Amino acid sequence: MTSRDPILLTPGPLTTSAATKTAMLRDWGSWDADFNALTAQVCERLVAIVQGQDDCVCVPLQGSGTFAVEAAIGTLMPREGRLLVLVNGAYGQRMAQLTTQMGRSLRVLDFGETAPVDPAQVAEALAADPGITHVGLIHCETSTGILNPLPELARVVREAGRSLILDAMSSFGALPINSREIAFDAVIASSNKCLEGVPGMGFVIARRTALEAAQGRSHSLSLDLHEQWRYMQRTGQWRYTPPTHVVAAFASAIGQYEAEGGQGARLARYQDNCEALIRGLQVLGLKPFLSAELQAPIIVTVHAPDHPAWNFKDFYQRVKAMGVVLYPGKLTAMETFRVGCIGAIGRAEMHAALTAMGLALADMGINV
Repeated sequence: MTSRDPILLTPGPLTTSAATKTAMLRDWGSWDADFNALTAQVCERLVAIVQGQDDCVCVPLQGSGTFAVEAAIGTLMPREGRLLVLVNGAYGQRMAQLTTQMGRSLRVLDFGETAPVDPAQVAEALAADPGITHVGLIHCETSTGILNPLPELARVVREAGRSLILDAMSSFGALPINSREIAFDAVIASSNKCLEGVPGMGFVIARRTALEAAQGRSHSLSLDLHEQWRYMQRTGQWRYTPPTHVVAAFASAIGQYEAEGGQGARLARYQDNCEALIRGLQVLGLKPFLSAELQAPIIVTVHAPDHPAWNFKDFYQRVKAMGVVLYPGKLTAMETFRVGCIGAIGRAEMHAALTAMGLALADMGINV
């Protein structure tokens, strides 16, 4: 297990294939026609994943997924608008924080860390506050692994005459999102999640009409999606230095995604990983935080063992020494750790990780 790169059981960066890594060995000119064509192809293929060819466009952006979330809210929501953020974990809280920091009006509907967002409560909040123009939703809340009910929530937002901004960072490409069935102004994701690229590029798939109406709204020069899109329309180029190697790796990763069978096949592999993981955790005596009906096959939050010898940093280092990298917990009310199910991995890697966890626990004297 230690002769290869570590198995990253994290929600991104994650384990990538040899083909994806190899794609970064070539240098690209940032204004070169070949690189411009590569960027255009990546954007077209991303739009196709949500069946958005008729009325959606893809705007790529340098940076992490959070950069793209801030860009989408700052560009698409009018400065006099108000965002209702639906929170049930750390990434909903982050969306609320960045909205406040850019000086936009905000309302938060918090569902705690153990429950999905309730469409009925959202409908009530929208009816009670006509000043709300947009709703921000995390599709899969990565801090716990909760999957929020996107079709029902999108319908509530549409029927209330509001616009949906969807953070699909940990779901895009694996969980179904169909632009013809789900009403949204924007879907936001990044290169280093379920499409199994490397970090460094976020992207926003926006309704063309919403983006066309957004000129002059952004609070930021570099995070102005409208200007990024218009510049790319005129020139084929990124406005500022693009992450060339990241784009090349992403193009390779998308090609592998398509060859695997697209969204359905990617979801099936992640579901198999998740099922193998949960079964193995139960054999080790470890308990998942979420019930099965709430668990998305992206990342599993695990209760820490109730044992005096438990120490996550010690456990982490022992498992890492056997070639597996885990993720710390992000809950506020209890101690947990997290194990990702995504990346260029399958059942063999999940079994190797479970073996490493079992050996680490035994070495720590924890018989759970």
